[in-house]
Order: sequence, then structure tokens, then C-alpha cells
Amino acid sequence: MVAAFATATLVSFSRGSDATPAGLEEFLAMRLAVGNFIIVVGFALLWHLLLVFFRLYHSRRLEHSLLKEAADVLKVTTIGTLLLGGAAQLLDIVLITRDASFLVTFWVVSSVLTIACRWILRYALNQIRRHGRNLNHVLIIGTNARALAIAEELQSQQGLGYDIVGFVDDQWDGQPLAEGLPSVVADLAGFRDYIKHNVVDEVIICVPLKSLYDRASEISTACEEQGITVRLVSHVINPSRGKVRADHLGDHYVITIDDQDTKHRWLWLKRVMDFVFSLLVLFMISPVMLAIAIAIKMTSAGPILFKQERIGLNKRRFMLYKFRTMVTDAEQRLAEIEHLNEAQGPVFKIANDPRITPVGRFLRRTSLDELPQIFNVLKGDMSLVGPRPLPVRDYQGFEKDWHRRRLSVRPGITCLWQVEGRSSIPFEEWMELDMKYIDQWSVWLDLKILIRTIPVVLKGSGAY
Repeated sequence: MVAAFATATLVSFSRGSDATPAGLEEFLAMRLAVGNFIIVVGFALLWHLLLVFFRLYHSRRLEHSLLKEAADVLKVTTIGTLLLGGAAQLLDIVLITRDASFLVTFWVVSSVLTIACRWILRYALNQIRRHGRNLNHVLIIGTNARALAIAEELQSQQGLGYDIVGFVDDQWDGQPLAEGLPSVVADLAGFRDYIKHNVVDEVIICVPLKSLYDRASEISTACEEQGITVRLVSHVINPSRGKVRADHLGDHYVITIDDQDTKHRWLWLKRVMDFVFSLLVLFMISPVMLAIAIAIKMTSAGPILFKQERIGLNKRRFMLYKFRTMVTDAEQRLAEIEHLNEAQGPVFKIANDPRITPVGRFLRRTSLDELPQIFNVLKGDMSLVGPRPLPVRDYQGFEKDWHRRRLSVRPGITCLWQVEGRSSIPFEEWMELDMKYIDQWSVWLDLKILIRTIPVVLKGSGAY
């Protein structure tokens, strides 16, 4: 929108129209009035709302039609241009030229640029997915003809970025259903157990709902509890939390239940903020990190960094980095002191852990031991804000499936639990705060949590 406005302005001046002011130099030398600034900001917000209304921020992974996307863009640019012209007439604002040429140029340029950018992005994502990146791991419920057709469609359209992990059905013998297709990995009764322990981003239900409605409802509920996207190739199930939308996959209509659908349009901004802010922080604190590394090396034997496998987005495992705060055999000594655990639930925490080194105690109290997680954020395993990533041992101790919904978002360095009381908060309340963060997530909430984290860290309250 900004580029289109600037281009239309330059074109108007190059045509030597009756612009106000008289020339480009005079225009650039003008002071921007507060009222004009408010109008510009208001129009930018309106433009964003139009993009939201026509679902142009929504993932179109299953949308094949480029013409449909172009038509939606033209709707936005046309309505936006008409509203801009109407506001100019109503408020008596001169838009560079007094005739309609500026608005026509703005409409043409904004339409062409927006369509071109979206098509280029679609092509880039298509190529990335064909090379095995940005894949969604999908589990198909059912082995009927429709289920097999869906699987073949997904495999034939590699640019969609779907990796079929297997099928779920009651009648199977462990053999591949057809050439090139994966095997049945679980029966319907074992579905919950399978998604607890495997990476699954989406589930496509292809069973006949008329005869298996109760079973399909149980599958949908299990997915909702763990934050897994559900797609239905049949009648709609009434979800308790997720929102329903229709997608297309070839000639098939697919119903999607996704409790984070309205938030997806902003996830790109969250990732940009994570990357940019992490780079800036890393540049500023590199001398501090070097000093910490030297202190650890000089005061205790062993590596500088502590690396541990953690559970991340949709149960993806990754290696988390922290400054080492314990003796090197801390993991082996855990069994000796496990009876001293002061935390509720499956997590292990004690205030005076004998395995912590003197330097490590200071690092934990000040949260400086968390600094290497900046590298996890840069890699994309973590975010700056999100539910804390738990060790495999703690995750395996979860007793309630709704606890696992915290894995439907990328884990973070800080979160609501961190700013509300850290280790002093009971496990159940900790989980509830994670659910609150997921349900109420926004960019503004992330910023508030980051700001609130600073005084909490400086006080060292609740840190073990």
C-alpha cells in the first residue's frame, strides 16, 4: 500500500499535473501535519482490516486457484481505493492531483504489486516444500476409498507441503494400503496414544460420520485438547473451542477445525520480532556471555553449555542450550534427590539443589543461564515468548491431555508463568496460565510479557 501510494505520487508529478504543491521538491519539503498523519495511519489500518476480512492473511496451503487469490486482492484494492477517494471528497483532502488520475494509478499499482508479491511468495513456498522444508505432518483417519484418494492427492501435490505419517483404522494388518502410501500406524482405540508420542500437525478425518459419529467426535476432541488441527472430509462436527472453515483439496471439500485460525495471520510478525530482537540482544550481550563462559570454566570442571532434549512445537524434539549451572553428573544424581521434589505435578524443582555450583546459583537467580536460548530462537526451535519447553521426562509425566495443548505453539524463553510467580506457582495453575496465553495470544500480549519479564528477572523472585 505504501509503495503504491509513493509510486502513484511520482507518476503524478512526472506527468506535470496540477499537483498541490507545485513540484516534487516542494512536496518533499512539506511538513507533515498531525491531522494528515492520523489520516495516513487510519487508512493503513483500514487497508489491514480489508485484508483480514477477505482472509488474505489466512494460510492458503490447500488453495490451488491463483485467480481466486487475485480476485480477492482486487476486491481489497478496489474497495480501499474507493474509500480513499470518498474520504478525500468528504474531508476536502487533495490527493496530490485534483482529478481522478492519482486514484486510478494507485489502484493499478497496488493491485499489480500485491498480486505479484503474493504469487512470488506462493512460488517460493512451493519450491521450499518440494525440497522437504515447511512440511506439515498429517495423519489420515480411515482407509476407505475417499481416504486413499485424499492421500494420493496430497502426495501428488508436493508443493502443498504435506508429509503423510500414516493411517488410523480398525481393520489393518500392518502392511501398506497401496503402492507408495504409508501403513496404518494405529487402530481407532490407539489414536490418542499415538498422537501423544508422535509429531502430528494435522489430522484428516475420512471415516463415515453417519456410522462412526461418536468415534469421530472423540478424535476431534482429542486433537482439540492437544492443539492439533483437524480437517473433515464429510459433515461438520460441532467443536467446543476450534473455529470451522472450508478448504479445497483437488475436487474435495475439506472442513478444518482450528482453535488458532484467527491468530495465524500475525504469526509471521511474531517470527520476525523473534529473529530481529534476538540478533540485537545477541550483539549487545555477547561480552556478558563471554564473561559467564569464562567464569563457568574457571570454577568447575565440565562443558560451558548444558544441552538437553526438550519437547517443542507439536511434540518436535530439539536440543535446548543453557549455561551449565550444575555439576557434570547432575542427571545421574537426580534419582538420589527426587524424593525432595517441592513442585507439584511431573516437574522437578527444589530450592536448594545440592547439584548447583556457586556460579550456577548466581546465574539461576539472575536468569543469566537462559541467555544461550537466544540461539534456539534464531534457529526457530523457540520463540521469545511462549510456554516453557519441558524435558522429555516431565512431559511423559503429564496425566491430562489438555496439558498437551501447550505444545500447539512454539515454546518460549519467557511466558505468563514466568512473570506471575515462576517456581512458586503450582503446576496446575502453571498449565492454566499456558492455556490462557494460547487462547488470548496477540503481538501486544507478547510485548507486555517481555516488558514485565525485566523487573521479575532483576528481582530474582521465584527462581530456583
